Amino acid sequence: MPTDFEEMKQQLLESNDEFRRLATQHHDLDERIHNLAIRQYLSEPEQLEEVTLKKRKLQLKDQMESMLRHHRRVEPVHASPR
Repeated sequence: MPTDFEEMKQQLLESNDEFRRLATQHHDLDERIHNLAIRQYLSEPEQLEEVTLKKRKLQLKDQMESMLRHHRRVEPVHASPR
């Protein structure tokens, strides 16, 4: 089933502006979190920023997964002929 999930995700990335926007924001937050994580020391404001970014990233992931679940119900992916 992982390929079905990836196919749906790719289909939404190509056809749904909102899903693409969420995925882009999720990726951008992931990079920002990584840039904070590789530092040896974070100030208190940076620690707060890291926590806030992680929470926002999870919110975006939840929204994307909700869209994928809805898409699965509305347009199930058919097995490709082999």
